[in-house]
Amino acid sequence: MNTPLSTTVVKALLVVSLVLSVLFCVQYIMVTREARTLSGQVANINLVRNTLQALANDCLAYSQTNPAINPILESVGIKPQAGASGGRTANTR
Repeated sequence: MNTPLSTTVVKALLVVSLVLSVLFCVQYIMVTREARTLSGQVANINLVRNTLQALANDCLAYSQTNPAINPILESVGIKPQAGASGGRTANTR
């Protein structure tokens, strides 16, 4: 029937399996928590990026009616400099 050695081996395998299951569960929880945090940060970055892009587009539209803003737009790289391409060109961003 069952020998003491075989029951000891089965119990040892059960303990090893239990310990590994707990370790994998903790690792899964930690990775899931980190992924959720990173997902929130990505959403925030995309929100800021879209807001800044909308602001840049509004500034370009405003520069059509008020060209006094052009030096500021050129200095931050939103609009190409007038002397760089030989004349005033519309930005196609």
